[in-house]
Amino acid sequence: MNILFTICGRGGSKGIKNKNLKDFCGKPLVYYTVSVIDLYLKRHPEAEADIVVNSDSMELLNLVQNNGLRKVNSIIRDKNLAGDLVGKIAVINDCLEKMNEITGQLYDMVVDLDITSPLRTVDDLEEVIKVQREKKADVTTTAVTARRNPYFNQVRKTEHGYKKVIESAFTARQQAPEIFDMNASIYAYNPAYLKSGKGVLEGYCEVVEMYDTGVLDLDHENDFELMQIIADYLYNTKEKFREIKTNIR
Repeated sequence: MNILFTICGRGGSKGIKNKNLKDFCGKPLVYYTVSVIDLYLKRHPEAEADIVVNSDSMELLNLVQNNGLRKVNSIIRDKNLAGDLVGKIAVINDCLEKMNEITGQLYDMVVDLDITSPLRTVDDLEEVIKVQREKKADVTTTAVTARRNPYFNQVRKTEHGYKKVIESAFTARQQAPEIFDMNASIYAYNPAYLKSGKGVLEGYCEVVEMYDTGVLDLDHENDFELMQIIADYLYNTKEKFREIKTNIR
């Protein structure tokens, strides 16, 4: 199994200023991503892998290169891929094409790990890769059980008041179909599907469920503060989370 791990992050941010460059619980945020990859590869010495960071921020590229754990290749992001409306999947595909040229490798799988999702474990990464390999999916991603359900307790505005997002006669949440929130932490792609230009959910997609409160959307400064509070609890009470932080040099 030859895996390409991608770490993609733009410079700057509208919600949280320079969030990809921030420290998280005393360590550079991006190092948590490098750390989980490093621990996975230590657990699986049989795996062949390359790691690449793609960014338009020289500060982020230099930070990742000096991580102290693993060699990471760098790609300066093309200007046409740095806009607000460019989907991340296009950037990941650019990583694949450029790393094919740089290394001459044909990768069996491309695994993208989001910088702003530091609260994941080696088990999470291991399970995503395992499911993607065994199911031969186009994409395997991570999710958590949704706290609200469109069949039961989510509503939309209509011309005649508010109604359920999906009409149903369910009187208890337990009766409704199970719904998941995608948490944008880990994505494993079939390289051929990645090159097709299709979106994440346009093909055969599998999902691995992660720890419920382990990931938050980082859109505002208070989100970042709240995630650090959750992280502090997890690092103090759960070894599988703690090892990611203690592995960082």
